[in-house]
Amino acid sequence: MKAVGAGLSDVGRQREHNEDRYVLLPEHALYIVADGMGGHRAGDVASTLATQEVAEFFKTTLTDDITWPFPFDGNKSEEENRLITGIKLANRKIYDRALASRELHGMGTTVVGLLYAPKRNQVYVAHVGDSRCYRVRNGSIEQLTRDHSLINEYLQAMPELPTEQRDNLPKNVITRALGMHDQVQVDTRVDTPHPGDVYVLCSDGLSGMLNDQEIAEIVSGAGENLEAAVKSLIDRANEHGGEDNVTAVAVRVADEGTIVTEQFGSETTLPG
Repeated sequence: MKAVGAGLSDVGRQREHNEDRYVLLPEHALYIVADGMGGHRAGDVASTLATQEVAEFFKTTLTDDITWPFPFDGNKSEEENRLITGIKLANRKIYDRALASRELHGMGTTVVGLLYAPKRNQVYVAHVGDSRCYRVRNGSIEQLTRDHSLINEYLQAMPELPTEQRDNLPKNVITRALGMHDQVQVDTRVDTPHPGDVYVLCSDGLSGMLNDQEIAEIVSGAGENLEAAVKSLIDRANEHGGEDNVTAVAVRVADEGTIVTEQFGSETTLPG
C-alpha cells in the first residue's frame, strides 16, 4: 500500500495572520502540522522551524551517514525513532533561536506528525501539544492523539470531576509545546491501517470548531478526493466562526493500484 496526502491552511475569520504551518513530504510518506504561538509573529517562526527542521532531518538521514542527535530507543522501530528525533531536534532549534532573540523569547508551537512505513504497513503518529490526529475508517472516527492541555491533565487526575467544574476549566491552555524547554517529551501512537483509511492531522482551529462526527462525515463524503476533504473541513470551520487559524492535512492509505488525487500543498519558508 501507499500513502497520499493533501493539505490546506487558512487564517480563519478572526485572526490577522496565520501562525499555522504544514508540510507534505510524499517521498518520505511524512506529513506534519504545526500551530505556532508567541507575540510579534514569533509563532510564525516557531511553526515554520518545526516543519522545516523535521523535514530537513528526514531528507538528511535518508542519504547521509550521520550521527543522530538523540539516543536511539531500542524498543521502537527505526521509523518511529526517526520521527521522534526529528521533532526533538526541532524543539531544540526553536528553543535556541528563542534564547538568542528578545523578539522571539517565549515562542513555541504544537506539532503533530504522521509517517507511513509501507514495508511494515504501519502508521506512526507523534505529537506535542493539542494539534490532533484522527483516523476515519468506514465512516467511523477515532482520535489517535491525546491533547497536552490543562483540562486533560485535570480529567486524567480527577476523572469524576463534576460537569460544572469541568466547564469552568480553561479550554485553550496547553501544557506541552516545542520551544518551551531544551528537551521535550514526544508522545507516539502506532496504528495498522486498512486500505481506504484516512488520517486527518489538524490544528485546534479545526478541532475546536467541528465535532468528531462532522469531521468523519466530511472526510467520508469526499471519498478519494482529499483536496475536496481538506477544503470542506476548513470551510466548515469558518462557517462555525473561524475563531482561529485552521489547518488540515488528510492522508489516505490505499492499495498501489488505487486511483487517488495528487499530492498538493507546499512547504513554507521561514519568515525573514
